[in-house]
Amino acid sequence: MSCSVKAQDSKLSELNRFMDALKGASRSESNLIAILHKVQELYGYLDRDAMDEVAATMNIPTAHIWGVATFYHYFKLKKPGKHVIAICLGTACYIKGAGEILEKLKEELKTDIGGMTSDGLFSLEEARCLGACGLAPVMMIDGKIYGSLTPKKVSEILQGYRKRSSGE
Repeated sequence: MSCSVKAQDSKLSELNRFMDALKGASRSESNLIAILHKVQELYGYLDRDAMDEVAATMNIPTAHIWGVATFYHYFKLKKPGKHVIAICLGTACYIKGAGEILEKLKEELKTDIGGMTSDGLFSLEEARCLGACGLAPVMMIDGKIYGSLTPKKVSEILQGYRKRSSGE
């Protein structure tokens, strides 16, 4: 069994334990959102195999689950890059140059909002507010806020992530 298959089995086992912990209520559609959050916590997005497992456990059609998942903006339907970049496009950030920062990110990453770099290292998302308006413009990478951004600073930050990922 390959390492990735073992990891997949481990995640499915954890998902099943989570659903079992709902004390039989896992068949109730009222728990579907909580279960979808758990799937995304485990995989980083709504993995197809995990969604099939949820459908089978809850005894509801997979199409219904995908309908719920696509209704809520929070759920990711595509696997994200290793590092998730969220650029703030809220009013304060936009006024302070977030548009220019977004263009620099697109140029450096060679992808658009909602996309992922060809090497799978980065995915790019937009945010309406990251709550750091005093540091505008800001972006967040894997939960870490970077503020007072300039195009040059963006290049330096991305280069740092690339170096760490390549083991330099």
